[in-house]
Amino acid sequence: MEYTKPLARLIEYFQKLPSIGPKTAMRLALYIVKMSEQEVSNFAQALLDAKSRISYCETCFNMSCSNPCEICSDNQRNKTIVCVVAETKDLMAIEKTNEYQGLYHVLQGLISPIDGIGPDDIRIKELLYRVANNDIKEVILALNPSVEGEATSLYLCKLLKPFNIKITRIAFGLPMGSELEYADEMTLTRALEGRVEIE
Repeated sequence: MEYTKPLARLIEYFQKLPSIGPKTAMRLALYIVKMSEQEVSNFAQALLDAKSRISYCETCFNMSCSNPCEICSDNQRNKTIVCVVAETKDLMAIEKTNEYQGLYHVLQGLISPIDGIGPDDIRIKELLYRVANNDIKEVILALNPSVEGEATSLYLCKLLKPFNIKITRIAFGLPMGSELEYADEMTLTRALEGRVEIE
């Protein structure tokens, strides 16, 4: 079916977003068309504001409107611990727990030779500079348990060892409500490795 040109163009742009297929793109486009002109104008302005005002913190490379970002400039944070994540979305996931009160370092990617991403293409040099020039006592590696995440973790461990600081990684295991028989070997291995003593 051929859509009228403005609608087809809107659907095309929605399809460029990650995880948006043709049907979802069509539903979103139709929803936008049904919105009031004021709502559409506000939506468009929110997109423009986000694009023009958000940049990267020069300290941790988190997305922010301020520099340093809100987390780096928060004096209540523990400045001796840095949690290393691949992307801002990972930082947001950790922040939602309200458990972690240290600082972050967003690598903006993972080492992936297949995709042509090497150590110089992500924010590893900046992490080493932070560790060398600040009173960092622990670096937590919170990278995905993927081939790229593992490669990046191993590489970072090798580079951070000479600093004589504590290097930890988050435990990977089974989600609540899951059953052992359906878990893959890597998940079970991580669950066993990350076991803790019952008090």
